[in-house]
Amino acid sequence: MLVRGLESFIIRRMGREPGNSSGNGAGQPLRFVIIGSGVAGIIAAIQLREAGFDNITIYEKAERAGGTWRENTYPGICCDVPSHMYRFSFEANAEWSHQYSPGDEILAYVEATMRKYGIEPLIRFGHEITKLQFVDGRWRIETGGGIQDEADIVIAATGVLHHPNYPEIAGIDSFAGPIFHTARWDHDVSVEGKRVGVIGNGSSGVQVVGAITPQVEQMTVFQRTAQWIMPGKNLAFGEDEKEEFRRNPAAMDEMHEKIGRAFEEGFGEAVTDVHSPQLQVIGEMCLQHLETGIRDPELREKLRPTYQAACKRLVISPNFYEALQLPNAEVVTEGIEAIEADGIRTSDGRLHELDIIVLATGFRVDRFLRPITVYGRDGICLDEVWAKRPIAYLSVSMPDFPNLFLLNGPNGPVGNFSLIEVAEIQTRYILQLIERLRDGSGSEIAATHAATDKFEADRAEAAKQTIWMTGCRSWYLDDRGIPAVWPWKFSRFRKLMERADPADYELR
Repeated sequence: MLVRGLESFIIRRMGREPGNSSGNGAGQPLRFVIIGSGVAGIIAAIQLREAGFDNITIYEKAERAGGTWRENTYPGICCDVPSHMYRFSFEANAEWSHQYSPGDEILAYVEATMRKYGIEPLIRFGHEITKLQFVDGRWRIETGGGIQDEADIVIAATGVLHHPNYPEIAGIDSFAGPIFHTARWDHDVSVEGKRVGVIGNGSSGVQVVGAITPQVEQMTVFQRTAQWIMPGKNLAFGEDEKEEFRRNPAAMDEMHEKIGRAFEEGFGEAVTDVHSPQLQVIGEMCLQHLETGIRDPELREKLRPTYQAACKRLVISPNFYEALQLPNAEVVTEGIEAIEADGIRTSDGRLHELDIIVLATGFRVDRFLRPITVYGRDGICLDEVWAKRPIAYLSVSMPDFPNLFLLNGPNGPVGNFSLIEVAEIQTRYILQLIERLRDGSGSEIAATHAATDKFEADRAEAAKQTIWMTGCRSWYLDDRGIPAVWPWKFSRFRKLMERADPADYELR
């Protein structure tokens, strides 16, 4: 309590209480609060500084930066976007070990970038924001530790993949052994020589199974729905390649551009058109991988999806099929009836005896700002606005919540693009809106209801033509069964983000 009280005193002395902080009128410096020190939060801070803003505080609920790469440390974790594409545009990295980066390397890269650009001193670690309230033209901020602050502008870089989704399974608390989510991996628990059950076979589950099956006594994968697996050898970069990158940074930029263009014109555009020839090629590759990669006909049929490839987020793995064909591996497709002290009982009455249960059950991807309590203009509550589903104009701004901007917010390009590039593009767009406040044109800016409603209607209609609407159950779908993602080509996203249309915003 003494520490928290001292921090409150320091903030007051820094002039962040009502009447002391500089306002947002013309000629006065704007004060910013960024929520989260993951990739997007670091991007926002760097770009704000480059634009001449220096009154910035980042609140981070954890004791370390890194976002999803801090949270997810399970065995085998690896990015499914190529290394030289999944990077800050302004910070090439010659030291990537593989074509698809391991999670610990990405975390180290993010933290190194944060320190290089002087962002770490801006971060208040261990402070989780619990309440935002727009009062008298400014945002009042409260943390769980009792800190109170104010800001003219809040940028929410709260991420998507960090609220674990825990399944509702009878008896889940009765298991006698360790049970944990992939995003809360218990590194004090050794899996070596143990009977391990993995519930779920999305990207995290596939990576875990591929990594630890050779070490365990028994691996049991509980599969609700089969996944299409895209073959992908994660080749290492040789020392000669790294040395060439070090000597010639332009080579990394060229690779970034080449991979990005191929990704955008291939997979990125394919998923937005269910009839695209690219999707047919992807489907054929996945099918061939299944047919040639799984020798046992019975196992092959268990692993054969009944929906079109890429309807769910496509999983890339060099070793999942190989791991499942080891003598200590089993795929169980019967539904889970309950978890008991000794293991998992399935609907056929069988008890699968286990020492460890891993929940590879994904994330609650509709959280965004939540569980923060947010009150906008005239006391409007965000929980009520988002009662059906989260929405935001171009995924960055919401009517009635002025000067509050989201990075990688609702209905953005999460399903088919690099979120680092998305966050950079969105931040540049948001800076255009902030400029209207800096030049004195107004003190409050937010998307209009008309622009937001039209965007959401157009987005929902366009989403019906995407691969995500072809009959599978995935985390992309909202309560209506409409994909809650950007349904158009990335070129359209980039074009719309080049210039903020003043007609779509209310400036007061």
